Amino acid sequence: MWPLTVPPPPLLLLLLCSGLAGQTLFQSPEEGWQLYTSAQAPDGKCICTAVIPAQSTCARDGRSRELRQLMEKVQNVSQSMEVLELRTYRDLQYVRSMETLMRSLDARLRAADGSLSAKSFQELKDRMTELLPLSSVLEQYKADTRTIVRLREEVRNLSGSLAAIQEEMGAYGYEDLQQRVMALEARLHACAQKLGCGKLTGVSNPITIRAMGSRFGSWMTDTMAPSADSRVWYMDGYYKGRRVLEFRTLGDFIKGQNFIQHLLPQPWAGTGHVVYNGSLFYNKYQSNVVVKYHFRSRSVLVQRSLPGAGYNNTFPYSWGGFSDMDFMVDESGLWAVYTTNQNAGNIVVSRLDPHTLEVMRSWDTGYPKRSAGEAFMICGVLYVTNSHLAGAKVYFAYFTNTSSYEYTDVPFHNQYSHISMLDYNPRERALYTWNNGHQVLYNVTLFHVISTAGDP
Repeated sequence: MWPLTVPPPPLLLLLLCSGLAGQTLFQSPEEGWQLYTSAQAPDGKCICTAVIPAQSTCARDGRSRELRQLMEKVQNVSQSMEVLELRTYRDLQYVRSMETLMRSLDARLRAADGSLSAKSFQELKDRMTELLPLSSVLEQYKADTRTIVRLREEVRNLSGSLAAIQEEMGAYGYEDLQQRVMALEARLHACAQKLGCGKLTGVSNPITIRAMGSRFGSWMTDTMAPSADSRVWYMDGYYKGRRVLEFRTLGDFIKGQNFIQHLLPQPWAGTGHVVYNGSLFYNKYQSNVVVKYHFRSRSVLVQRSLPGAGYNNTFPYSWGGFSDMDFMVDESGLWAVYTTNQNAGNIVVSRLDPHTLEVMRSWDTGYPKRSAGEAFMICGVLYVTNSHLAGAKVYFAYFTNTSSYEYTDVPFHNQYSHISMLDYNPRERALYTWNNGHQVLYNVTLFHVISTAGDP
């Protein structure tokens, strides 16, 4: 077995467990932690789970903010005490002079040995009687003054301790932290690559990212981009569209800001588009032509007809929407899911060359496409849902490595009751979904088989 041996620096958390199914989580927008992968051995033991902050969240955590707020409170207390000391300085001088006067009168009274007249002695005695209530007030004021002095010293010590903690926590600048996180990400991705492909055993509850656009559409990230590249592409509608919005980050997509627009030279059909290695792959409207559009050069690099593929709602999914051709990417490359008259409307899976768009190999799954709600590829396995409506489940799996199939029963929560796009992203190991105008993510649970470097 292959163990994960990455040491746990401050920004990296490793959790070891046993008896749990391996799973992969996609972070919600409000969270600052992202679970890359976990693995499960054939004996059921969970090998590892690696967690790291997403690249966009390389910033001080909540403890730093709390420390900063605490220091501000201490500084406010210190300033208030300085103001109090200034305001009471004159009072303190007066108290000290009154105390001196009382001591002087008391001494004179005690020293009187009959030399004073009866009248003078009575005057001194009356004066002392008047000042006597001030004695307790003076003692309390002196005690309070000593308390303030001690408190000020404690505040000074606390302020010094907090400054030392802040200096320790801030030992690394933002750029240093960013470099450390990038290095950790690279190590984690290298570890993740050693995980074998897994079989789908579960789909999590949905994570709603945003509600935007019409009932039908698609959204995606580049499955081949490095982890620092979190751009999101958004395509509203299912036919005749040409407008593609490119958002800088997932956070910008959520807020609807910082995007550029691409205008495709040919309109699209359906919602089965995919972004792969900097290019958009889509079905040209009213044709069985596959188009590869390169975002950086804003040009079509290649386009090619998919032999015999149906189009114009000839063989769509059960929801219609010109979904005759569905492009997908998994760990092994680019795929096209469609059907032909020759295959009697059953789903055909074809492996495509991403450079030339030529069909490298095809499989006839035997599953009628019009009965499918949606489909996605994971590790060379085509998973098909039995409906696009509420109550749907992953009902069918076709294994291209063995040209075999099986019926499955993996439910998932169709929160908004009408799925018109469902694609697996191997980089995040999550399902991207367009559900009745909502952009939604699902985490998937995969049963992993791990091999060592020496295994064949």
